[in-house]
Amino acid sequence: MKKTSLQLIAFILLLHLGGTAFSQTEKNSLSLSINYYNNNNQTQYLVATAKSKIDGRFQMIAGIPINFYIGIKSPENLIGKGVTNNNGEAMLFIPAKAKDEWNKTSKINFTIESKKLKTFDEAEGTLEITKAKIQIDTLADRTISATLLELKDSVWIPVNATDVRIAIKRLGADLNVSEAPAYATDSLGVATAEFKQDSLPGDSKGNLVLIAHVDNHDIYGNLSSEKMVPWGKSFTYVSEFDKRTLFARWGKSPLWLELMAYSIVVAVWSILIYLFIQIKKLKKLGTA
Repeated sequence: MKKTSLQLIAFILLLHLGGTAFSQTEKNSLSLSINYYNNNNQTQYLVATAKSKIDGRFQMIAGIPINFYIGIKSPENLIGKGVTNNNGEAMLFIPAKAKDEWNKTSKINFTIESKKLKTFDEAEGTLEITKAKIQIDTLADRTISATLLELKDSVWIPVNATDVRIAIKRLGADLNVSEAPAYATDSLGVATAEFKQDSLPGDSKGNLVLIAHVDNHDIYGNLSSEKMVPWGKSFTYVSEFDKRTLFARWGKSPLWLELMAYSIVVAVWSILIYLFIQIKKLKKLGTA
């Protein structure tokens, strides 16, 4: 009896240890990355991305709590927290309390971390960026210039041989000002482009918003700057909600379209009713 009890206890322990080992093997490694954004040299924010390789391919992971640090990872350098969304991203605007650490040097380090979870191990991601800014201006003959500068020893110096995209800001996606997708900066850090999008609809006064940006740069991150110019065609939106148009709401479609649709419905039902009557006549003839 005693031997049987010992065997039962040993079996339970083995099951427990086996279950623990199995649950540990089920954990996936989590990969964290971080991107820096500077819009108009005013709004600065970080975007953390969490992904994991599941079933042989990388997938974005939602619901991961993220801690954001500036400088050395320590409790006093914690600048905020976030949770990844369905796209595996968590965004954090750099708060005012990071000012002291931000002003220490021209190179800034950011660190993100996630704690150990049931399905994922703890993970960490780092990013080092050099402070930089981009300025957009217009010259004669609708020429646009974008100047890229980096901070070095408290002095802004030009950055050459770097691609800058100069475009027109639109709702769906930015529209290039000409055929070239990007322009390289010269020794003065200036990239120039010619505006070739004539008669482009703007606002009610014909204003367009130009945007110059550097995307996913290894040193500077993501930079952008905007400027409004009166180079578009005046456009005033007129609502056609209560007018008969092809894509109007229910009951406001064009009369010719309604007549066509109702005519088809009437024709189809007329044929069906005629066939039904003829079938009844045939049945009567068969029983006569």
